[in-house]
Amino acid sequence: MKKVILSLALFSLLFAASCSTPDGIDSDVSSINSAVAGNFNKIFDISTDNSGLVKITPIGEGISKSTVAFGHGTADPVTVNPGSTVSHNYPEGNYTVTINSYDIAGKETTNTYPLTILYVAPTDVNVSQNFAGTTLTLTATATNANGFTVLWGDGGVNEIPASMTGTLGGTFTVPAHTYAPGVYTLTVKALSGGAATTTVTFPITVFAPYSLPITYESAIQNYGIGGTFGGVNVSTVVNPFPGGINTSAHVWKYIKTVGAASWSGTWTPLSTPNGTPINTANGNKIKVMVYSTEVGKMLNVELEQGSNGVSNKVLKVASTVANQWEELVFDFGTYGIPSGTTFNQLVFRYNDSSDGVGEVIYIDNVTQSN
Repeated sequence: MKKVILSLALFSLLFAASCSTPDGIDSDVSSINSAVAGNFNKIFDISTDNSGLVKITPIGEGISKSTVAFGHGTADPVTVNPGSTVSHNYPEGNYTVTINSYDIAGKETTNTYPLTILYVAPTDVNVSQNFAGTTLTLTATATNANGFTVLWGDGGVNEIPASMTGTLGGTFTVPAHTYAPGVYTLTVKALSGGAATTTVTFPITVFAPYSLPITYESAIQNYGIGGTFGGVNVSTVVNPFPGGINTSAHVWKYIKTVGAASWSGTWTPLSTPNGTPINTANGNKIKVMVYSTEVGKMLNVELEQGSNGVSNKVLKVASTVANQWEELVFDFGTYGIPSGTTFNQLVFRYNDSSDGVGEVIYIDNVTQSN
């Protein structure tokens, strides 16, 4: 009887062995059911250009996928595959990013990570000013600037900043602003998009339209408007010979340099918006105070670019005294110019009969009268 029992047991064992799982397939899933993603880490790749761009890459062992909740506004969570990255733009501030990770068994693990976005102050601020008469147009650039504001400087303590528009890394512009002639401080603030800013200021002079009388004393008159030709140099200087009929503080120094062309001189535009044309309705005489060291050399006053087809007009008057101020009178009434004719350019020339030998004269108080 014992032999029979032993044989049955051996048969059962051999049968079980013949029905085992094929090689390479393991039906034991206990290890899967107990697998948990671990060694979690986060990678925040935060841009430094004030764009607020953050790249988020979930990392961990055994992860089959992750979802990232940005912690900003109403942005929906985004599913991220292993090794992949998701990006989001943040304003400056503090945030909590939530990453839900799923292992190969489908189990979920939640981790939260603090995120701080801090914008940096813009650098390399560059502002371009362009005046058309008294109207100013501005453009500005700066590294890491998300915007600009402008205080024009002519509105008092209650002035409201004007916003310049543009894009990060590009050129920002602001609508043109028209001033009254004067001297101002322009304030341009470069914005990071956060708390950090960079402020630059510019003293600006808004010139009045160039016109007669010309006194060389006004802070808002551009005495350098126009230019010279043929080798002449001019500049506004302190009156070196105050006295007699001219005690003013500043005068115009005119140098006909050695070798300057006989036809050399200066030209001053008087057309709008930068100038006011000479109108013969206001008088036919141009009067000029002159200080020269020689008697007999002639100063030319020339009116050019006349209206209604009127040609250029030239008058020459010689100095009569040396080393003192005198007033020379140029009477354009001798030409019979119709009243109301305007001229858009004023020209001075000196001793146009020969080339320059280094002559120096001083001019002041150019006026118009009948």
